[in-house]
Amino acid sequence: MSTITLSLRIFSLTLLAFCMMQSSVYGMEAAAEDDANLAVVKGPHRGRMLVEGDFSLELSIFETGVPPEFRAWIRDKQQAVSPRNVTLNVTLTRLGGVNDEIAFVAQDDFLRGQMEIYEPHSFAVTINAEYQGRNYQWQYDNFEGRTAIEAEVAMTMSIETEIAGSAELIDTIESYGRLTPHPELTRNVSARFDGEIKKVHVVLGQRVKKGDPLVVIESNESLKPYTIQSPLNGIISEKTANSGEQSKGRVLLRIIDTEILSAQLSIFPLDRNRIKVGAKVILKTDQEDAKPIHAQISRLDYALQENQAVTAYVDISNDQGSLKSGQFVTAEIQVERYQVPLAVKRVGLQSFRDFTVVYAKIGNEYEVRMLTLGRADREWVEVLGGLSSGTEYVTNNSFIIKADIEKSGASHDH
Repeated sequence: MSTITLSLRIFSLTLLAFCMMQSSVYGMEAAAEDDANLAVVKGPHRGRMLVEGDFSLELSIFETGVPPEFRAWIRDKQQAVSPRNVTLNVTLTRLGGVNDEIAFVAQDDFLRGQMEIYEPHSFAVTINAEYQGRNYQWQYDNFEGRTAIEAEVAMTMSIETEIAGSAELIDTIESYGRLTPHPELTRNVSARFDGEIKKVHVVLGQRVKKGDPLVVIESNESLKPYTIQSPLNGIISEKTANSGEQSKGRVLLRIIDTEILSAQLSIFPLDRNRIKVGAKVILKTDQEDAKPIHAQISRLDYALQENQAVTAYVDISNDQGSLKSGQFVTAEIQVERYQVPLAVKRVGLQSFRDFTVVYAKIGNEYEVRMLTLGRADREWVEVLGGLSSGTEYVTNNSFIIKADIEKSGASHDH
């Protein structure tokens, strides 16, 4: 498939999704306009007024100083009715067919619901009241934070979901450092028998292999030449040997093995006791498009630096030669792993009113779930309340659901 054909196909799919989304939103906007035309009448207690003939019931969600609960005030022929003379039941039908049955008891001049109205306050409300042998019934929708998106549109928009359940969280510490030669893989090359340097086979920065000839020395004792060979694979990092000079017991060459480097990481006082040899580490360099490097703490130097930090060493393979000694790195060091019974992915979190939420998916409908959150790592957040294990929720592209809900104007109407 040509690049032009592929681009046109992607554009067509995106346009189709946009049109279908707009159609869905238009339908909800039209419904919202219809609802607005049926203007909700509010009573003196700021509740919804429900009227049949001379009988009226004001139903309100009361949440001042108490968990949210229903309260109801009754009037007949414009006169207040004692709550003890009325039997009232309310059924809340939530997304997914969950029914909350609420009974009421008389208190002062109102009827008080015997159940906390938990979030979200999104449900179909059915009211049954009995007064003086006559039954009254009303039904209305009180939806918030809810929208519907067809499966084809959701797929085109790359809306992804997962099932909420247990997860392993990883507690990490961030550290910084730089790459250095491995201390055990650096060699200083000197003459075994002092003499005149007859020939130097290498130059500064040259890569050598174990056994390659480095320097030819003519011994002062035997007056016979011998060749110093490379003791390892590596790079000539220092060179002080020149033809015609005397070796004089000094270091002639320094070779470092660059196939294995060490990251020197600074661990600060508050974290010193949490770091152990063997702890897993994810290293990142400043190289563009470089993949994270997975390794572990090789050793710890407990001697304090001037800033009271200690140094942790991480040995990493550099067999491709893409890493350079002296290069700066950042590190995530794993210090603890623990299971939590319920967690969601951070990527799915959105804000709704004053809550942090995810969007539960039931069929083609999506609805907010207000969360109480606990511990977190870079991928997961522990859920302490507001979501049931086994709930399907939106992960990637949850912002599309948020935008659609905000577009439809789903309100918090009590």
